[in-house]
Amino acid sequence: MHDPRHDKLADLLVNYSCEVQPGENVLIECYDTPLEFIDAIVRAVYAADGHPLLELKYNRLLRTLLADASKESLAAIQHAELHRMKNMDAFIGVRGIANAKELSDLPSEKNALWGTEVFQPVHANERVPNTKWVVLRYPTQSMAMMANMSTQAFEDYYFRVTTEVDYRRMSEAMDPAEQFLKSADRVEITGPGTDLRFSIKGIGAVKCDGKRNIPDGEVYTCPVRDSVNGVVRYNTPSSYHGFTFKDIELRFENGKIVDAKANDRKRINEIFDTDEGARYIGEFALGCNPAITFAMDEILFDEKIGGSFHFTPGNAYDDTDNGNRSAVHWDLVCIQTPECGGGEIRIDGDLIRKDGRFVHPAFEGMNPENLLPEQRGA
Repeated sequence: MHDPRHDKLADLLVNYSCEVQPGENVLIECYDTPLEFIDAIVRAVYAADGHPLLELKYNRLLRTLLADASKESLAAIQHAELHRMKNMDAFIGVRGIANAKELSDLPSEKNALWGTEVFQPVHANERVPNTKWVVLRYPTQSMAMMANMSTQAFEDYYFRVTTEVDYRRMSEAMDPAEQFLKSADRVEITGPGTDLRFSIKGIGAVKCDGKRNIPDGEVYTCPVRDSVNGVVRYNTPSSYHGFTFKDIELRFENGKIVDAKANDRKRINEIFDTDEGARYIGEFALGCNPAITFAMDEILFDEKIGGSFHFTPGNAYDDTDNGNRSAVHWDLVCIQTPECGGGEIRIDGDLIRKDGRFVHPAFEGMNPENLLPEQRGA
């Protein structure tokens, strides 16, 4: 059955996020995604006079592919996908989650091999810096369970936070915050179990206003690689390679993770031992989407939660580059609203956010009353 919400979301991806122009090649890569939504994206690309290419994948088959994979077998995939990516102008990546634990029983070295041999060269090194790209999840029963909601209620929530947010208004509200962070230096974050200090001097900052993720709503920068000291305790669960980590706590000395704790200490340290860069931080970001108010162990939602920050071990982005390189880029989220224990963020001595609410003039435009239509009276 045709769902007009598919058309609205496809239009957002093609014409706002990727700004597809006539004659541009657009790769549409979909994991476990309903044909009806893929159909809507293809039609939207054609309507923009673009050239759609389709790649349909399944996480269950990815597990089979990785179970007996070797560096040599993945080299063939890397060669084919890298050649294709080099010929793309835009990329739309959609993942439906049929089973969030599909890769959980694979040896950690197999999952790591996919990261080093395929994801890093094809996506981190080629797609991210050289195409117009956007990635998103598609609502599934599995995601509804993760959110503790019925399927219908979650679908309604999903389309509300993806298609009813005014990203142009959000973008304008982010401009002063982005400029403030570009000229900032010392950052201090405190909260339950967290006492963290680092520098962002000379790194730059980028606003995320629906151009790369849907849903969106964050402003990110990156610590100077060796400047991070202290401890951070994350209060949201986070799945990596199919295993759900909880109660993650990281301690830093001169930028490096020297101690990592979680509900599986051995497994989390195996991730941080993927390569040297996995124990250093590649991103620091402030979440500010007021329509997203709870964690559901789905990072494209959780990292945008209003009142949150994420502090990301692994690879740095080219546009906020601290020189760190890794096959890992793991966005770990801490919510600082009163319900989650509160906390403060100070930059160069100024209080920026307290208990999840922005209190500095450069950031106040990102508070809920300035972004949500129902709170603006619109």
